[in-house]
Amino acid sequence: MGHSQLSPHSAVRTELAGLAALRAGERGPIALLLPGYTGSKEDFAPVLDELVTAGFQVVALDLPGQYESGGPVDEEAYLPGALGQVVADVVTELAAGGQPVLLLGHSYGGLVARSAVLAGAPVAGLTLMDTGPEHLPADGMRYQALGIGEELLREGGLEPAYALREEISARFEAWLRIPAEVKAFLRARFVASSAAGLLGMARALREEPDRVGELAAALRSREAPCLVVAGENDDAWSPETQRDMARRLDARFELVPGAAHSPNTENPAALLKVIVPVWRSWVL
Repeated sequence: MGHSQLSPHSAVRTELAGLAALRAGERGPIALLLPGYTGSKEDFAPVLDELVTAGFQVVALDLPGQYESGGPVDEEAYLPGALGQVVADVVTELAAGGQPVLLLGHSYGGLVARSAVLAGAPVAGLTLMDTGPEHLPADGMRYQALGIGEELLREGGLEPAYALREEISARFEAWLRIPAEVKAFLRARFVASSAAGLLGMARALREEPDRVGELAAALRSREAPCLVVAGENDDAWSPETQRDMARRLDARFELVPGAAHSPNTENPAALLKVIVPVWRSWVL
């Protein structure tokens, strides 16, 4: 089996500020990793041990409502602003131990990470991975699928919504190559998540405004560096859009070869070659 959410690692399942987490490493700067929409902490399984070997402590979170983290029934609680405050509190708690905290947000987690910085999270560096300056492009397949999924979630709940997701995914060769045990995990994770959380996040993915200017000002005021990373074949926000976002943030921009929207599972070795040297230059 290739790299996936079930890749072996030495991280320990724990809780942090009431959120489910995978934590590895005992010394060094802390890398806090936020997953995307319908994701979880396990999305980072292929890179956890390698980051520890590179000198970092690693904490991968389930955001509120995701998989093993509970959350409220209010859909508003899952918008980037609300989740960003939760993450800012987590960063503050981690930083209280004396080590710098590097924050990485993938996809929807990138919108949350941005809001965490705007909420005052004391980060020593920010990495935005396969995320964009605002909501998903309205003409994209992912944006359109969210509208269909919302109807199913509201009318029938999690099971029919995931059935549609599988039906759409089955059209793509990459899905057909996924081992059965990974598909079983992906389904179990989805149906264990909060319907309110999925609805709130989906709303933000279709409505979130461009806050790049605010983020750039916040990073400058704290002298916190930023890295923007994109899979070379990202089909959510285009690499060109992410490159322009990096320019506006005065941030370094890197493409990950052999990856689309999830370099952490599609080409983790190439992702590590990008992020590890940059992170080490920031804090080691």
